[in-house]
Amino acid sequence: MPAQHSQMTQHSQMTQQSRMTENELRADAQRNRDRILEAASEAFAARGLDVPLAAIARRAGVGAATLYRRFPTREALVTEVFYEQLAECGAELEQALADPDPWRGFRQALENVCATQVTDRGFTAALLTSFPNATEFEEQRVRAEQILDELMRRAKESGRLRPEFTRSDITLLLMANSGLTAEEPEAAIAASHRLVAYLMQAFQTGSGEPLPPPAPLGLYSFVRAG
Repeated sequence: MPAQHSQMTQHSQMTQQSRMTENELRADAQRNRDRILEAASEAFAARGLDVPLAAIARRAGVGAATLYRRFPTREALVTEVFYEQLAECGAELEQALADPDPWRGFRQALENVCATQVTDRGFTAALLTSFPNATEFEEQRVRAEQILDELMRRAKESGRLRPEFTRSDITLLLMANSGLTAEEPEAAIAASHRLVAYLMQAFQTGSGEPLPPPAPLGLYSFVRAG
């Protein structure tokens, strides 16, 4: 009996150690995942979506193999980093769409997107890039584009947005806004708000001479240009 009791005790101790090891491994894996997401978020915000994944791994303090084990593709990493931010953007666009004043809603939507762009270089590119393998992210992203189209349509119908305004003009706005830089985020946002205010005056009906034809730019042209 003493021998049997000793064996049971040893087995119990080994089981507990095994559980502790498994818990430690899970905790370590979660810490690695969190570090990768934090490093990717910072890198994408500063440099856009084309940052080498190896650089993100170094920034996170993990090996490239660890990063690829957690996120096998750039798409998987990008969509995970920006998922919550896209949801927040979608909520802001829905709020703009609910505004009873179509012009004010359109203006507010552009202000919000541009303000986000100057503080996070990666987000606007993620918003305008198709990710067919990330179903939930893609659904939210497509919905955001649809809302922008609807805001534009309502603003035209209200008589405030000039009728020749097209999606390509939103691309021009984003291209112009992407050139704004400042050491402090508050200064970048203030500059963006002023730029948008200037351009919104040009976008209004009766705001000047007829415009040249629209540039052959889609929303995705901004991503390629960046």
